Amino acid sequence: MKIFIVLAHPEERSFNAALFQTAIQTLRNAGHEVKTSDLYKMNFQPISGKENFTRLKNETFFKQQEEEVFALQANTFSSDILSEQEKVGWSDLMIWQFPLYWFSVPAILKGWIDKVFTMGKFYDNGKIFNNGFSVGKKAMLSVTTGGPEKNYVDDRYGKIDSILFPIHRGILEFLGFSVLQSEIIYAVERLSDQERETILDNWVNRLTNIEREIN
Repeated sequence: MKIFIVLAHPEERSFNAALFQTAIQTLRNAGHEVKTSDLYKMNFQPISGKENFTRLKNETFFKQQEEEVFALQANTFSSDILSEQEKVGWSDLMIWQFPLYWFSVPAILKGWIDKVFTMGKFYDNGKIFNNGFSVGKKAMLSVTTGGPEKNYVDDRYGKIDSILFPIHRGILEFLGFSVLQSEIIYAVERLSDQERETILDNWVNRLTNIEREIN
């Protein structure tokens, strides 16, 4: 299986990075092909705008979706976008590894989403959800939180599934991906070394058997 993993965390010694590296090693050991994007290490530029393109269709008034459709036809996407689009298109399963920032993805990952999932290539009029271009592909979120699990209830932060719904439904399912159950690690800063080892072991076990979830 072809698996693409995106990491959005600035610290290479973080637990997010440990989960990322564990996933790479585990999946390769299981015989899967793996490609990665470590967004901070790549110095990925998240601001989406005219710089997404090497040439514009309309120099006088910028409309991003219109330029995305033109870029697909005229091959005018910037190289960073083309590289990431290739990885998404190549993959059978895409995993995003990130810390929850303000109940959403970090800005660098949101910018990656804005730039990479372009109109005409990943969605179009009527080409969404069950008719999306990514139908048949799977996606999964692996997320760490600062707060403990007990806070993710309706009268506090809200349930984690509700918090992640805009990402699941509004991005991944919108594009046609089938979304697997998220891997959630709560209160990551408060974990003991033993708890971290257990979590990594459980992550290895899940990824070793990931094809059972997909089939």
